[in-house]
Amino acid sequence: MEEIRSGTILPGIREDIELHTSDGLTLVGELALPAESAPAVTLITLHPLPTHGGFMDSHILRKAANRLPAMIAAAVLRFNTRGTTSPRGTSQGSFDGGVGEAADVAAAIKFCADRGLPKPWLVGWSFGTELAIKYGPDHEILGAILLSPPLHRATQQDLARWNDFDRPLVALVPELDEFLPPAEAAAGFAIVPKAQVIAFPDEKHLWVGERATRSVLDQIAEITVPGSAPLPTSF
Repeated sequence: MEEIRSGTILPGIREDIELHTSDGLTLVGELALPAESAPAVTLITLHPLPTHGGFMDSHILRKAANRLPAMIAAAVLRFNTRGTTSPRGTSQGSFDGGVGEAADVAAAIKFCADRGLPKPWLVGWSFGTELAIKYGPDHEILGAILLSPPLHRATQQDLARWNDFDRPLVALVPELDEFLPPAEAAAGFAIVPKAQVIAFPDEKHLWVGERATRSVLDQIAEITVPGSAPLPTSF
């Protein structure tokens, strides 16, 4: 047994994939699957703001793909939204402020459905939470998990749509978030009475460090595969 660290990659099957949007773009990504079983759940990840360094390899999403296929038998899809570049490559198109990205979200969900991947959840971080809020109710998903939601592009009208969408909406909010700390998040999400706002003491927007990573992944695991947390710290 070895301690799980920032760069640990646990066993899994990892495949470079392409998504094809309804407006004719090709997006690049990766699908990580359990090595020894069928997936029990699917996490469709949506990265932070690409104009400020967000991409499919943003560290929490990369660590989710590196760990959760082995830990909770999750399929983890990561991809670059339109115009975004990572070591995997560059997705076609250009950043559209969360508007054209509706087609990116749709393409990711369709890809998972076409592959027969079960129980899809949206897992957004920062800008990715805006996409999950705005477009989640348009699709057959089990719910959305929001890491550091800024509620900048997602409006109260967007949130209100979740009241007619019978799926959970869970916000994971760092106590020291520079954009929307827990008290303000609770007020912002109040229009959706079922929404959960979970505060994380001493953490910031970027979830820096292994303690923050483990806290976030534990919560994602428990929400999507109840009883699976706390996750092991060695493997």
